[in-house]
Amino acid sequence: MTQGRFVQEYQKNAVVGASPLQLVIMLYDGALRAMELGKQAMSQKDLERQNSSIQKAQKIVLELTACLDLSLGGDVAKNLFALYTYVVEQLVEANVQDKPEPIDRAIKVISDLRESWVELERRVSTGEVVVPTKPTAAAA
Repeated sequence: MTQGRFVQEYQKNAVVGASPLQLVIMLYDGALRAMELGKQAMSQKDLERQNSSIQKAQKIVLELTACLDLSLGGDVAKNLFALYTYVVEQLVEANVQDKPEPIDRAIKVISDLRESWVELERRVSTGEVVVPTKPTAAAA
C-alpha cells in the first residue's frame, strides 16, 4: 500500500469511527485548514489556489448549515445558522475583494465554535453531560 493510500485509509477509518460530535469538530478543522490555505494563497497572489481553498471552506460551512434542524434546535440552531451565514458571507467577501481580514473574522468565529464543541465532546465523553437523542415514534 502506498503512503498516500495508507493516509486515505486512516482518514476514512477516523471518520467512520467518530462520534457525531467528533465529526462536527472534524468539519470545523477542515474549514479552518481551508481558510488558512486560502489566506496563504492570497498572500502569494495564487488566485487559483485562493479560490479553491476558500470555496472548500464555504462548502464545509454550508454542510454544517445543512445539518442544522431549525425546527428542533431552537435558539441554538438559529444562532448557529446566523453565524454560519456570516462566515460564508465573510469568505465570499474575502475571495471577491482579495482581502484577508474577512477570512480572519471567519476564522475567529469558527475557532470559537470549535472550542465550544470540543468542550461539549469532552463533557459528553466523561459522562458530565448527556446528549439527548431525537424521540422515536414509539417513544412519542
